Amino acid sequence: MQIKPEPTQHWQKSLAEGFNDLAQLCQYLEISPTALNHPLTAPAVFPLRVPLSFAACMEKGNPNDPLLRQVLPVTEELIDYPGYNADPVGDLAANTAIGLIHKYHGRALIITTGACAINCRYCFRRNFPYAEVQLTKSRLDSTLKYIKQHTELTEIILSGGDPLLLNDERLDELIIQLNTLKHIQRIRIHSRIPVVLPERITPELLSILSSSSQKIILVLHANHANELSPAVANVCRQLSQNNITLLNQSVLLKGVNDSVLALCTLSEKLFNLGVLPYYLHVLDKATGTGHFEVSTQVALEVYRQLQTLLPGYLVPKLVTEQAGAAYKMPLN
Repeated sequence: MQIKPEPTQHWQKSLAEGFNDLAQLCQYLEISPTALNHPLTAPAVFPLRVPLSFAACMEKGNPNDPLLRQVLPVTEELIDYPGYNADPVGDLAANTAIGLIHKYHGRALIITTGACAINCRYCFRRNFPYAEVQLTKSRLDSTLKYIKQHTELTEIILSGGDPLLLNDERLDELIIQLNTLKHIQRIRIHSRIPVVLPERITPELLSILSSSSQKIILVLHANHANELSPAVANVCRQLSQNNITLLNQSVLLKGVNDSVLALCTLSEKLFNLGVLPYYLHVLDKATGTGHFEVSTQVALEVYRQLQTLLPGYLVPKLVTEQAGAAYKMPLN
């Protein structure tokens, strides 16, 4: 499709106006930094990054807010937890060195960018060498050639970072190129953007996605019902109206959503927005994330209760990703 000469780009201004300073975030939330749980004030390697639209969903005055906990740098990140490493799911071993990870039969994943709108402290790719492996213009031809040669592929996953941080021109070009590959039936986009920066879902972006000849599936990432603001509800409705299938994946996080009430409320609210709960991941053991781990025993008990209280279509699959495995493994 042809991009309009003056697309709606106010989302970039919103992104730039987000919080990257803990003191400013605390001031906005009316919280004293001394009330926080051992904050890490200068995380140079993995800095604080929070869009205003996400911060606006946090409860002011609450240092234990579940959304704040997801983005708050704390000194526990510096603890060397046993079994944690920089590449917990084996991405690097499956990397083809052209911006593409090919782990599973029938589908491959493109690392479109290393950029994110928000730095989630539990991120399994927080230590990922994006500069070495992410898709670039110079690698695009090689990436497409690889996909073209592997005709067993039926689905391409756009990931990152966050693929919706690509500008409209680059995203449109990539989708158009993928549309030329006849054996590809679906394009799956994994993005936190509709939840943390709903301003990004512009008419121009909706036009790009809806113009794809291959089915677009958008997998959102919400961990708690409080993330689903009226603005998020609005963009979910717009996406659905443009024939985009909406799924959600969450991560089970200590102090965030490790309760039956939190997960039930999340599933119910997602469904009311036209989003089907898809995956509930146990924590990937990336260096710096151990303080979020929920024990297997607790995870299974919470999940058992979730199955008891919700209809099956509202219960996401409880899974763990193991390096070298042929698929995401159910936790049982």
